[in-house]
Amino acid sequence: MSQVQPASAHGQRAVPDLLLLIALSTLWGASYTFIRIGVATIPPLTLIAARTLIAGSILLLWMRIQRISMPRDLAVWRRFFVQALLNSVVPFTLIAWAERSVEAGLATILNSASPVLAFLGTWLITRHEPLTPRNLFGVVAGLAGICMVVGFSAFEGLGRQLVAQLAIVAATVCYAGAAIYGRAFKGLSPAAPAAGSLIVGAALLVPASLVVDRPWTLHPSPQSLLALVALTIFSTAIAFVIYFRLVQSLGSVGTTAQAYLRVPIGVAISMTVLGESLSASAWLGLGCVVAGVAAMTIPPRQAREQNACEDSPDR
Repeated sequence: MSQVQPASAHGQRAVPDLLLLIALSTLWGASYTFIRIGVATIPPLTLIAARTLIAGSILLLWMRIQRISMPRDLAVWRRFFVQALLNSVVPFTLIAWAERSVEAGLATILNSASPVLAFLGTWLITRHEPLTPRNLFGVVAGLAGICMVVGFSAFEGLGRQLVAQLAIVAATVCYAGAAIYGRAFKGLSPAAPAAGSLIVGAALLVPASLVVDRPWTLHPSPQSLLALVALTIFSTAIAFVIYFRLVQSLGSVGTTAQAYLRVPIGVAISMTVLGESLSASAWLGLGCVVAGVAAMTIPPRQAREQNACEDSPDR
């Protein structure tokens, strides 16, 4: 029979969990600034190939230390291949390519609507999520925010900004598809599909980088190399480890709070480090996206209490 823990025990766990949640939001929010600096002198394909290879290797080492075994079933690795396409190969490359012309702050906002698009996918395809007034508000607000961020100014000239921004939206659709497809890994340690998909992604991207970019001929700047190291270690490998830790303590619902926390954090980092600024329509879009994602990810009070009971380690 389960025992109810004292409120003080929950409070003691809440403080470090909150700090880790803020850390995770910061690491993932900063990734757009790291990418923007990295692609200044490193081609997008090579940048992402290095990111997946190094981060995947770090996660494999972490799994070995934690004595978490990788599955050997060929069918599981086929699913890793699909997950790699949806969660790293395609979206990572699209975002890196787009950030050669799109500012990091705008990329952060456009890419933050993945929970909204994921819900649309589940509602239209798998139909395991009901359409509630709360979810409907989140969908409308999130999509409206994307439209405001893109704005009519993107259609000026030949539309290079528009194409790049649409590439980020396409990457967001991929992330949404990855979230839906991720249900196929139920029963596995979260580290397994993360490391497996990154390694598969590296197996696809590294040969392409060698052929297309010939990395040995490149002359990246120290700033780009430092950004690549930070992107790989902090925003990918360490961020995943923190994510796994939070899934165990906060549960899946609580951990999704990073989806809306990382938006203002990522925008603030890009404005501070890169000196970027947002247009009035982008600020309005930021507010709509945050409101929409919050509505999609923050459960009602009753659901939070039920989730806390289900995720209790003493259950």
